[in-house]
Amino acid sequence: MSKKAVRTDKAPAPAGAYSQGIVAGGFLFTAGFGPQDPETGEVAPTVGEQTAQVLANISAVLAEHGLTLDDVVKTTVHLQNLKSDFPEYNAVYEQHFSAPYPVRTTVGSDLADILVEIDVVAELRG
Repeated sequence: MSKKAVRTDKAPAPAGAYSQGIVAGGFLFTAGFGPQDPETGEVAPTVGEQTAQVLANISAVLAEHGLTLDDVVKTTVHLQNLKSDFPEYNAVYEQHFSAPYPVRTTVGSDLADILVEIDVVAELRG
């Protein structure tokens, strides 16, 4: 199997032994991204603002390989407060994707000082 790392300064740098993204088997797989602004490190207070930043971070990684959120086929979403934050998160999420929407798994997770983390799988073009 061949795999290639994808890296950009327009998304938060890895905080450990992992890649921002990996291209393998006709897909680009991203790491789980949190809502840190890559330039300032700041985290917005609301789940809606955090969701928008997470999707901007993911979009930056996808763009490094010529992809967009329209190429995403699968998302996995972790929410700190699944019940109370789902409506606001989902409203922002829905603004960033178009039909047919990617398949999605959304779970409640004990996240470290953030409200949302998302990873995606995108199909490569051609």
